[in-house]
Amino acid sequence: MAQINICLKRIFTVFNIFFMVVGAVAIILALWCQFFMNIRGGHNLEGRATQLFIFYMVGCITMMIAVLGAYGAHKESKVALIMFLVFMVIGSLLMLIIGIPAAIIYPQLKGIALETCSGFVPLDKSSEDVRNMAEGIQEKFHCCGLLSYKDWENIPDSCVCSQEEEKEGKCQTVGNNTFMLQSKSIYTKTCFPTIMDYIQFIGKISLAVSFTLAVLALLGMILSSIMIHQLYYPNRATIMVSVMPPKYKELHNYPAY
Repeated sequence: MAQINICLKRIFTVFNIFFMVVGAVAIILALWCQFFMNIRGGHNLEGRATQLFIFYMVGCITMMIAVLGAYGAHKESKVALIMFLVFMVIGSLLMLIIGIPAAIIYPQLKGIALETCSGFVPLDKSSEDVRNMAEGIQEKFHCCGLLSYKDWENIPDSCVCSQEEEKEGKCQTVGNNTFMLQSKSIYTKTCFPTIMDYIQFIGKISLAVSFTLAVLALLGMILSSIMIHQLYYPNRATIMVSVMPPKYKELHNYPAY
């Protein structure tokens, strides 16, 4: 005989399906970010592998926990549901620990990025990975320099405009430090706005994933706790919080005369 309310079991199943979808989205975002960064070069920049690994792990663990919860509800397994509840408690705490500092630092991202980019100048003397990344961004987005074309002591060919772009007014003519008598037509736009858009996009995605998982974990804690209560006390009614408005209560519980 089923000990868990059938309606509650269905709600919990839908919850776990949605939880699994969130995990799949995290994995897809990690794959997209990896593809997005690979096509711009600079594959070995510090911290990149760690960030992608975290996204992959969050997605995989989320999907496995969702499967565990669905199994526990379907089989009415106390062990599986208790394990699910423990994972939900740990997960909600972790997501809050990650999400709250990220939300605090998000408004400061532009200043941090600006300071970091300034530390790479001049780009000619930076590491090979940084130079490759900068040139890849310049070629892809038709910009020159991180903050200014002067970030380069010797302006590379990735900054040079085509004749069509010159006619469209996207270029400026500057002197080349290597050949003082020779000038180059380079992109007017700098690359920092493009880099900043990408950083802010990743920041928004991280915040959305963190707080979405925290809310889902809290909801999972509530649902799994109710089901565990029903399994341990099948003959005891689950206590539900009344949401009846005060005025309605007065009408409902009218005094006897």
